[in-house]
Amino acid sequence: MRFYGLQTLTVLTLLAGPAVAQEPQDRLQLRLLGTYETGLFDQGAAEISAYAPVAQRLYVVNAEAVGLDVLDLSDPSSPTRISHISLAAHGGSVNSVAVFEGSVAVAVAAEPAQQPGKVVFLSLDGETSGTVEVGANPDMLAFTPDGARLVVANEGEPDDDYSVDPEGSVSIITVADMNVTHARFDTITDLPAGMRIGKPGARLAADMEPEYVAIAEDNKTAYVTLQENNGIAVVDLETATVTRLMGLGYKDHNVHALDASNKDGGRNIVTWPVKGMYQPDAIAAYEVSGQTYLVTANEGDARDYDGWSEEVRVADLTLDETAFPNAKELQSDGALGRLKTTSAMGDVDGDGDHDEIYAYGARSFSIWSASGEQVYDSGDQLERMTAKRLGDNFNANNDENESGDNRSDDKGPEPEGVVLGKIAGRTIAFIGLERVGGVASYDVTDPTKVEFLGYENNRDFTGSAEAGRAKDLGPEGLTFIPAAQSPNGRDLLVVANEVSGSSSVFEVTLN
Repeated sequence: MRFYGLQTLTVLTLLAGPAVAQEPQDRLQLRLLGTYETGLFDQGAAEISAYAPVAQRLYVVNAEAVGLDVLDLSDPSSPTRISHISLAAHGGSVNSVAVFEGSVAVAVAAEPAQQPGKVVFLSLDGETSGTVEVGANPDMLAFTPDGARLVVANEGEPDDDYSVDPEGSVSIITVADMNVTHARFDTITDLPAGMRIGKPGARLAADMEPEYVAIAEDNKTAYVTLQENNGIAVVDLETATVTRLMGLGYKDHNVHALDASNKDGGRNIVTWPVKGMYQPDAIAAYEVSGQTYLVTANEGDARDYDGWSEEVRVADLTLDETAFPNAKELQSDGALGRLKTTSAMGDVDGDGDHDEIYAYGARSFSIWSASGEQVYDSGDQLERMTAKRLGDNFNANNDENESGDNRSDDKGPEPEGVVLGKIAGRTIAFIGLERVGGVASYDVTDPTKVEFLGYENNRDFTGSAEAGRAKDLGPEGLTFIPAAQSPNGRDLLVVANEVSGSSSVFEVTLN
């Protein structure tokens, strides 16, 4: 195991010309305090983390070891593993962890994952206090703010040949008595505008794949992302019912630019006749003047299985001649030809060709009202900002260096994680970029007047990723520790990195 010592990250801005200059200092600084490394590359050895203030411990999902690594965080500059909790006896994989006071809850998928999974309740020392059966492939879980309930998003993904596709669901566990109820989608017959069935002809309840949970401050309502379906489910926790589906609609890339090709010679962020599906992964909720707002990281995801795949490049689509009179030009590798899109959408008139092009993810984060109205979207800012700061390393893969531009034809920087923190009376959103790496921070106190605060990337683009010399790769889970609960009395951000298997602790300073 290796540890990075105390250091301050400095990012240079690459200008359009040959000159290199220091950008004005970001208002929010992330200072690296220390890193715990598992030494496991690209094996999911650090995915999601949860912090227990009373014990000053961090619980990190180690998918490779089918369990939790327990880290001592009493000295944030030297996070140290004190134990490993194996959960292999309960299932085939560990997907998520949550902590409330002295209770640790872990989502464990069955083997195969299409069977009902489990939530295992543990003490802070790792002793099992209860086990509850939930839906297929529990992917994420969260305690309500009062700790009375635990809400579980059961993704219900199909098997590789798509012969078994269980229903997605949301399980609600009453912590006091371990009673579980399930909010299901089997009574819903129609989708709202701006949502989709991922696989044409699929049964709606089976096609819904709950991904991530955010809970309103009133403890009564959960908001659950349906990533592949491009929507959000609203769940009444008291009645265990899905009360509403919210379609997120589609982003107009004729307005918001993107780099659509990994064969266009580098950074080429321009507008295209493409619609982006928001398809958020992580979601967070906060309240302003009594109103709930939702923050989403718009990663994007395709249905891509051995038994059926929707993924196709634009070059392989038959484009409608009227909608795309310059189809030949658009389908070249240097234009849109390389962009991954869906074969399942876009044939508006049913004549066998594509009248519209839909890409995965929106390369942004968004703020939504509780009724599903978009209040804010970062547009193309994340892609432009990383291109400016990282130069030729922008849109790089997360598992190899010298791979700049390689993710442009996929989902760009791929914002996946989001966590909110209160600092000096301001609400700050931290957005993790899964592919190129790093965390962008924004002031979202007023959801209609969002301010970019900074970006830090603890990645070494010169070192060998596989050899473990590239530092943090593939930020998956973000955990904010407020100063009042922090071991050093300062606001902290913990980033769990799936590819590098590292968990890094940053001190947060807002100027």
